[in-house]
Amino acid sequence: MGLLEGKIAVVTGAGHGIGRAHAIELARQGASVLVNDLGSSVRGTGSGRDADETVALIAKRGGVAAANFGDVSDHDQCRHLIDQAVDTWGRLDILVNNAGIVRDAAIWNMTPEDFDAVMAVHVRGTWSCCHHAALHWRARAKSGEKVVGRVINTTSGAGLTGNFGQSSYATAKAAIVGLTLTLAQELRALGVTANAVGPSGATRLTGTMPGAPEVIEADDVPDDEWRPMDPANSSPLVSWLASDEAQLITGQVFRSIHDRVIWMHGWREGAEVAAGEKRWVAADLGRALATDVFQVSSPGLRFL
Repeated sequence: MGLLEGKIAVVTGAGHGIGRAHAIELARQGASVLVNDLGSSVRGTGSGRDADETVALIAKRGGVAAANFGDVSDHDQCRHLIDQAVDTWGRLDILVNNAGIVRDAAIWNMTPEDFDAVMAVHVRGTWSCCHHAALHWRARAKSGEKVVGRVINTTSGAGLTGNFGQSSYATAKAAIVGLTLTLAQELRALGVTANAVGPSGATRLTGTMPGAPEVIEADDVPDDEWRPMDPANSSPLVSWLASDEAQLITGQVFRSIHDRVIWMHGWREGAEVAAGEKRWVAADLGRALATDVFQVSSPGLRFL
């Protein structure tokens, strides 16, 4: 019996790569999975029925899944996605927001249209799916039902540390962390947790970057074989966060790199200086920061 026996899950962007791996793992753990994928290119153009391939792989392994071909950048299609899960299986327990595109360019070459397209899929898509899922969970909670819900959003190293040529993608992934932290506060009273995972893997998206390794699909790697860039390496973490065991884990960010799971501490207060109940003088502030915060004698400041 798996960790997610009887659970109902939605995974967006699950037609390939990391999303497909998540869907397969959730189904392996006993969840019924609604596999969403527009079937577009990595730039978000075109459409297809890639979700059917993931559903077939899950069925082949004895799992339960259905397909959804909606565009998560469309608010109404996100509502239809959540409604489909509820109409098919009676409720929603787990929402994994994984859908994403890339349109990389240095900021001086990036167009506003490409920036907006990336933000629409990553940020608007994640927010819209969470919005409709929250309405579902809130209605159940208000009716007196005990809700156990999970939101697992997808961030990345680019969003946490930045990456040249990805001002749109990095901005979107950082925004998803802020959304996740807020959802953890807003949904806690409903019995719903919200966490973010930054996965690694050789996917179609990473394949667009110079020198990237060959793309690996989740079904390319046998269960008993280890590959550091297997897109499925982060899926056990997602499944555990989706389980009842993780009820006390919320508002957290994790990285999953190769065989490592890393708890990210994020923005926290560090060293500080105080002016003594008065406004700082800029030159004095520079000296204080150099000596008391950065602890350097010559950071290139003019007064040294």
